[in-house]
Amino acid sequence: MQALLVMTVLGRDRPGLVDSVAEAIARHGGNWLESRMARLGGQFAGILRVSVPVEQRAALERALADLAQQGLTVVVHADESLERPSGWRAGHLEVVGQDRPGIVRQIAHALAEAGVNVEELKSECRSAAMSGEPIFQATFLVALPPRCPLDALRQRIEQIAEDLIVDIQFREEPPAGHPDASAGPWRDSPRG
Repeated sequence: MQALLVMTVLGRDRPGLVDSVAEAIARHGGNWLESRMARLGGQFAGILRVSVPVEQRAALERALADLAQQGLTVVVHADESLERPSGWRAGHLEVVGQDRPGIVRQIAHALAEAGVNVEELKSECRSAAMSGEPIFQATFLVALPPRCPLDALRQRIEQIAEDLIVDIQFREEPPAGHPDASAGPWRDSPRG
């Protein structure tokens, strides 16, 4: 029998961090299922999901805790996946504009008020090609509840875009199985 685990990893960036975690997982008969990892501001951070034989779980957790001696913090949680109730739909929100504090906060607040679940968020600041000014760009992959007031949500998002002077594109994705649906790792992931 396999135990499913979700873990976060954080440490000062250096060669070999991923290898250290992968080696511990492999040594205990585990299987690396999926992950999102990146170097951010001199730190290496990630989240990953693994399966491990139940009888090896405690030993794996001890081995991962021992990585603290190498400056790597690993926090392990049981994967308590829940099936998304029927009727939830996928959505995609892209934001681009001059960087300023509060962009993510305002968008996340509007989504939360509408009962929308953020399933994945990617963001970055980069320099504009011509002016060199900082440009903020974010992509939100979301799950829309069955009774989500889409028109009201669109209006709220458009108001935020106008207030912050950013471009926001929001679209509902076609349902899974629809010919226009694009496969993505987040589409079938459980609601979290």
